[in-house]
Amino acid sequence: MTPEAEGILTALREARRLLLITTLDVADTQVTERSTVSELTLGGILNHLTQGERVWTHIMTDTAGRTPDGMWDMTQYQAPEGATTAGLRTAYEEAARATDEAVAKSDPDAEVPLPEAPWEPGVVHHWPVRRILLHLLQETAQHAGHADIIRESLDGASTTARRG
Repeated sequence: MTPEAEGILTALREARRLLLITTLDVADTQVTERSTVSELTLGGILNHLTQGERVWTHIMTDTAGRTPDGMWDMTQYQAPEGATTAGLRTAYEEAARATDEAVAKSDPDAEVPLPEAPWEPGVVHHWPVRRILLHLLQETAQHAGHADIIRESLDGASTTARRG
């Protein structure tokens, strides 16, 4: 792995760690509770980011431009029925590990075709693995911030205070 890819992956791991700190000790009843005017919940964020890790890892490793299962499924922003905090966290950690393994085997400059987007039929964009990693970092950091606000609104827990 190149030093650049390692640096991006290190930043992504830190953003993931902050999200996991934010969701630590969240009761199963809280994981689907809305605490702001946003429809987002901690469970929805965990589910969405898990799906994001899986989708982008598939795109990185498949390299055929096929649309991964669930890529356009908008229910990914909600926790599945009956989801538990532990189950959502475990699924996220497993998806993150698979991404890390795929990145370790990838060339950051390798261009991969993206799936055709419904709003751009017939257009296939290509991104280098580096851009996919940066996209995952951006998504994770953004949603970790959302999760922090949701958590603090739920029970006053502060990710910053719990970082250690």
